[in-house]
Amino acid sequence: MTTENQQITPADAGIVTSGTGTKGPEERALPDSLKHDMDLCLQIVREVLGEFDPKLLETFDTVRQYVADASAEHFTSVHTDPSEGQRELDKAVETIDAMNLHDAQLLARAFTTYFHLANLCEENYRVSVLHKREAAVVGDEAVDPVNEMTNAYHKLIVEMGPAKAKELLNKLEFHPVFTAHPTEARRKAVEGKIRRIAQLLESSKMLGGSDKKESYRRLYNEIDALFRTSPIALKKPTPVEEADTILDIFDNTLFETIPLVYRRFDDWILGDKAGLVPPVCPAFFHPGSWIGSDRDGNPNVTAKVSRQVARKFSDHVIAALEEACRTVGRNLTMEAGTTPPSAELKNLWNHQKEMSERLTSKAALISTKEMHRAVMLVMADRLHYTIERDADLMYKSCDDFIADLQVVQRSLAAAGDPRAAYGPLQDLIWQAQTFGFHMVEMEFRQHSVVHSRALEDIREHGLHGERGELQPMTHEVLDTFRALGAIQKRNGIKAARRYIISFTKSAQNVRDVYELNRLAFAHPEDVPTIDVIPLFEQLEDLQNSVDVLDEIIKIPEVQARLKATGGKMEVMLGYSDSSKDAGPTTSILALHETEGRIAKWAKEHDIDLTLFHGRGGAVGRGGGPANRAVLAQPAGSVNCRFKLTEQGEVIFARYGNPVLGIRHIESVAAATLLQSAPSIDKINTEMTAKYKSMADELNETSHERFLDLLHTPDFAEWFSTVTPLAEVGLLPIGSRPAKRGLGAKSLDDLRTIPWVFAWSQARINLAAWYGLGTACEKFGDLDTLRKAYEEWPLFSTFIDNIEMSIAKTDERIAKMYLALCDRDDLRDKVLDEMRLTRKWVLRIVGDAWPLQHRHVLGQAIRVRSPYVDALSVTQVLALRSLRRKVDKEELSQSQQAEFIYLILCTVSGVAAGLQNTG
Repeated sequence: MTTENQQITPADAGIVTSGTGTKGPEERALPDSLKHDMDLCLQIVREVLGEFDPKLLETFDTVRQYVADASAEHFTSVHTDPSEGQRELDKAVETIDAMNLHDAQLLARAFTTYFHLANLCEENYRVSVLHKREAAVVGDEAVDPVNEMTNAYHKLIVEMGPAKAKELLNKLEFHPVFTAHPTEARRKAVEGKIRRIAQLLESSKMLGGSDKKESYRRLYNEIDALFRTSPIALKKPTPVEEADTILDIFDNTLFETIPLVYRRFDDWILGDKAGLVPPVCPAFFHPGSWIGSDRDGNPNVTAKVSRQVARKFSDHVIAALEEACRTVGRNLTMEAGTTPPSAELKNLWNHQKEMSERLTSKAALISTKEMHRAVMLVMADRLHYTIERDADLMYKSCDDFIADLQVVQRSLAAAGDPRAAYGPLQDLIWQAQTFGFHMVEMEFRQHSVVHSRALEDIREHGLHGERGELQPMTHEVLDTFRALGAIQKRNGIKAARRYIISFTKSAQNVRDVYELNRLAFAHPEDVPTIDVIPLFEQLEDLQNSVDVLDEIIKIPEVQARLKATGGKMEVMLGYSDSSKDAGPTTSILALHETEGRIAKWAKEHDIDLTLFHGRGGAVGRGGGPANRAVLAQPAGSVNCRFKLTEQGEVIFARYGNPVLGIRHIESVAAATLLQSAPSIDKINTEMTAKYKSMADELNETSHERFLDLLHTPDFAEWFSTVTPLAEVGLLPIGSRPAKRGLGAKSLDDLRTIPWVFAWSQARINLAAWYGLGTACEKFGDLDTLRKAYEEWPLFSTFIDNIEMSIAKTDERIAKMYLALCDRDDLRDKVLDEMRLTRKWVLRIVGDAWPLQHRHVLGQAIRVRSPYVDALSVTQVLALRSLRRKVDKEELSQSQQAEFIYLILCTVSGVAAGLQNTG
């Protein structure tokens, strides 16, 4: 790969003609509609490239053909000779290696553009399948076969009776916590174009004639702009800018979608009475956020930032509620003669007049004839002044606003108009109950060491530095609690009451936080109400968690909160660090055991437990389908409440499309309900006991194998050489550094996200599976492993997730990355374990190739793999060239920057191709 602007010389230009290369592996066994969309997008990409530069199109087609042929040969003979397809892959390598940097960057952007479009095609296909299933529903079944929530609720009724089922429904909570963990490799400008392309792609199917032509013209424009737009943002986002992620999904999906989720449940459960009687479905969706409040290792998140982000969330949601309130109010044109206002509503109107003649004068002309409308319009005006912070007119809390809405609702119902009472007005009530005046419940997080150091500083120098100057970090820690208190005063306790301690080692870590909370305020009445949540992350901490919890509940502040909340308590478990430190098999088994022990402990102490799962998007960080994860939890650990972190590309994938957002929320809520069913409880309990000895053997062997790898001399240096670890850290996709910055000098200091991200970029995905193959080989009992896969939900979920991860690995590409460092011992350990794990996982699930039994997903991954190969080859060649030239001091700073830009372009493209990257 050269820096000069030399001519492209395809390895075999003869294969590219005007009519060649328009069809790729999309032809292979995909559903017709999905195949059509992917072919269309490939056609448009090729035309856009041809308009931009015919030589670029020629190279794109050449490389695409080589990697497609290589993939086909590799796939058909993978069971006999994994090296098959190498000749064609070598041709792709030669072609890319002969390119100059500028052209290689354009080629990477071309493949990345195609991946974004392929992802859209798959998303649209999933949506169309859901629509077809909905259309096929007759409407007279006992449950909605498409809505998993109705199925789960029906099962609870059958197993436990209507009364107990209703009790569990009223306890239901789904609490996703959106984080700023940098795993979304797309820049915001690219996301906007993708969303517009998705709309055009879908709408064009329903058009004809000139309308269809115009839609296609706009589609071409957007795809052309997508290719010409740099996939790499110009700068890292600030924490305040990161909050736009939540505003984006709130505007495009959540605000309008959440009432639909509740309504869909009511429609089936209440039947013809739905919308005519009080709703059954509670407002169970409670979003949270770490954006702007997670300061663990991120010096960019300050107390000032937390206040700004909280204000941003609050103003935005109140404005949305104001608009919705005004819309609903304008439509309540029922005259007093047909729909007489209740005495309660008249009192509310009089209260509004006493509050402000200015507001009510605008509605006075309609007040006697259409009082419901007049009251609602004044309420909307009050929301406006809530944003303006007008003390005389603003709502003091969202509960006050909801109370006024319910006055209107009761009046309409009493007047004989239940459709108005329980129609759009109920949707607005649900929205207010779900989002409040805060939109998301902000959760603060900091490392336990920071708190202990702050207290040491205060004890040495005095609270106000009477005996010397306090450290800046100490001031910031105290300011954090003041910011938390200010947010509570402005938006209510729900807006910010949780404080999470990373790397909780003992009860003293919790005492430290409560002490700092007190010290931050001069007057006790100003001290905010907080719930301190221990986060157990590393293997030793998970094993010691119950002993630590025994001491935590003795702390006076904790006892006071337990009394005030009726025994409610949260405990957070970290999937990422336990996986990085102990290996994926040990991590998942240790977490499962810990969850069971904590659930048993909570029951013994009469504690209403919520387990908070710190899961990522990738399998190496506890990722995978959330609904299956819920159903695999130990008995008593879910308790009708499921809370987890959602981050990066997972947020966009799960909530970016309204239809898929509804599906995801219903699916997780259904699993959260169903986990309380006696049949599920029985399966999880019995199968965990039945396969404990098997799990113990797998755990011991895989743990030894994983530690053997990590403890190999110079492993950290080798890892950073054979993966784009350093380059991933340069991606401007998040405000948080790749290291915690507490002074560690090795992998111990490395955050799990770049650990997982770097392995996935190298097409190895080691973080998801390393150690399992050796463990299965030593265990040796395939029949038992297969039975466990069939019978034990935890094991089947674990194996399926690893199979998905294995499907995205490629030994041929992995060898190229591993060749970046001359360490045959480490290379052989990784490749041997990869082969063993692949062999055993396929034998356990009974597949000939990864994901064979999941037709659409498996085939979709096969289709996109050759294109990922092209980007991976480009990336590894750029890494090799960059490091060699840097070592020889042959590059200027500007030339280094060009290589790094190319690598970052490929990182973005591979992430789009593999999807769940971090």
